[in-house]
Amino acid sequence: MAQQLLQNRTPQAYAGVETFARKHSAEDAGSLAWLAVGYAHYLDRDFAKAVDPLSRAKPHAGDIGDYVAYYLAASYQQSGRLPEAVATLSTFDETFPQSLLVRDAHVLYANALLADNRAKDAVALLERDREPVRADLELALGRAYAAAGDPAKAVAVLRHLYFTMPLSFEASAAQPDLQRLSATPGIAPPTFAERRSRAETLARAKRYPEAADAYRDLLRDASANDKPAMQLALAEALHHQGQNRDARQLLDSLPITSPDIAAQRLFDTGEMQRASNDDDGFLRTVEQIRQTAPTSSWLEQALLYAGNIYLLRHDYDKAIDCYREIQTRFPQGPRAPYANWKASWLSLRQGRASDAKNGFEQQIALYPNSNEVVAALYWRGRLAEEDGDQPMAAAFYQKINERFRNYYYGPIARERASKLNVGADPPHYAILDHVPPISGMPDVKNDPPPEDNLRVEKARLLENGGLLDFAVRELKAAAEEEKGSWAPAEIARMYQDAGRYDIAVETMKRAIPSYFAVDLAALPRSYWEELFPYMVASLIRQESEFNPNAVSNKSALGLMQLLPRVGKGVAKQEKLKHFAPQQLFTPAVNLQLGTRYFRSMVDQFGGFEYALAAYNAGDDRVRDWQAAGKYRDIQEFVESIPFTETREYVQAIMRNANVYRQLYGTP
Repeated sequence: MAQQLLQNRTPQAYAGVETFARKHSAEDAGSLAWLAVGYAHYLDRDFAKAVDPLSRAKPHAGDIGDYVAYYLAASYQQSGRLPEAVATLSTFDETFPQSLLVRDAHVLYANALLADNRAKDAVALLERDREPVRADLELALGRAYAAAGDPAKAVAVLRHLYFTMPLSFEASAAQPDLQRLSATPGIAPPTFAERRSRAETLARAKRYPEAADAYRDLLRDASANDKPAMQLALAEALHHQGQNRDARQLLDSLPITSPDIAAQRLFDTGEMQRASNDDDGFLRTVEQIRQTAPTSSWLEQALLYAGNIYLLRHDYDKAIDCYREIQTRFPQGPRAPYANWKASWLSLRQGRASDAKNGFEQQIALYPNSNEVVAALYWRGRLAEEDGDQPMAAAFYQKINERFRNYYYGPIARERASKLNVGADPPHYAILDHVPPISGMPDVKNDPPPEDNLRVEKARLLENGGLLDFAVRELKAAAEEEKGSWAPAEIARMYQDAGRYDIAVETMKRAIPSYFAVDLAALPRSYWEELFPYMVASLIRQESEFNPNAVSNKSALGLMQLLPRVGKGVAKQEKLKHFAPQQLFTPAVNLQLGTRYFRSMVDQFGGFEYALAAYNAGDDRVRDWQAAGKYRDIQEFVESIPFTETREYVQAIMRNANVYRQLYGTP
């Protein structure tokens, strides 16, 4: 009931938990229920209503007393009951010295002291607690210095917040304070470097309107040396906002001070050409970049886009030329591994087996840590197999089985290896030594959480009250104390039990980033079950990671990421009356429509891989790809999908399906 209350906060949910709390008012369970009710009101920003249930939670709060005290004090403060807030917070450290909320309480207490005209006390409290840096504490400290009559220190603190943490809410809140303080005599203006750092951070975070405003301000004060870079940065921010006319005007008026500035200007022009589907114009711009700055990283990136344009046009020889040029000009560049792979793969598709073999071996030797190395291993093995060199094929397949066991090509390599007539140990090939062993695998044991740890006990109690965020925080602290490896599995278990499969999966992925490389026996089964919860499984895991409220950047909704127009069409076929797109957030409806739609793709194309590609990219594109040439088998078709997103999507789902079959059997 508490979990439902904290998720939905409906009148019925409030009533249910309050009824439970009243029945158990003299017990720990009653205090937990009152805490859940009070916290729910706090989330609703109904602070006055939060005070009563949190006050009722105090007498029997026990281990959760710090959470009760903190949110009671916060509710007092937000509802204007300042003396009660100060009184509650003044003894927090003494009463709850081991609480994880101590620093939070300090910030809250400092703000209460500030409101009570005790600015110097607030400064003294916060200065002792500045590491590690947190934005809310810096904002409170800056305001406390200002109220204490020390504008210089106030400006120093608030500027640090505003310029180094511009993505935080507190940075925006600090801006009016800084504007007021900037008029104080003796306060120097912020440096150009500080302002530039802030603008670049905003641009990297794709907060383009704010970045554009920041770059406009910088442009007014930029030196002759800095002005071109600021003008380019502003043009890029405007382009990302769709203001291409203004961006073009800036680029046209840009002073060319170096070949790299010229290359970046051309590249930005090309980006606008690509955005308007002027591919021919973009290709002409690439030639200009090549002539202007042949060693610039802007050429490397432009060549990649040019190669992709030719790829989609089925002009494979020109695509190969672009990819090979990247690898030749920029062999250590970030795009070289991918470019080498694409050139090698397209050589195979063009029937140039010798070039493909050399390219695949180059991928393994030069870029053994690249994402494409497992494909290079597999297809080099396939070509050896086609040449009748079964021992070589077996060696390459064995390397995949050892190093990339549950990747897309893992089970495929094992199946092909099982049909080869070679001994148990194929010959050694030195090139395979380039592939490094698995790294980043923690020493995972199926140890249970320590039951005698007070934080673990507290986490279980908070979990029972639906307070998952609090419970997870306690578990992480317990794991730091105990130095055990049990925390990720226990945290994921909590999220699974609460129906938050998406967060459970993410928790385990962060804990064991190389899990696809190993055999199932290398990890406890409970870990795999948390990584792969048993539902419609592999497709849903890839689409939404079991988050029923997922929304993609293309407005696809729910577990199976259906577009509203697709949902509407399938709902009509299913005779689902009064369909509305919002229903796609209801798991049962989303599954009903999503599985029907996927089934139609399977029926249309006759194979799961084709159907998955159509589900992701559309059936017209799949028919176009099928018509692009003959394929040895379905694996060659999948690897030839020109859209990276779709290709990786199909491979990931087939990879997921293999793990599900190993865990749960074939349905």
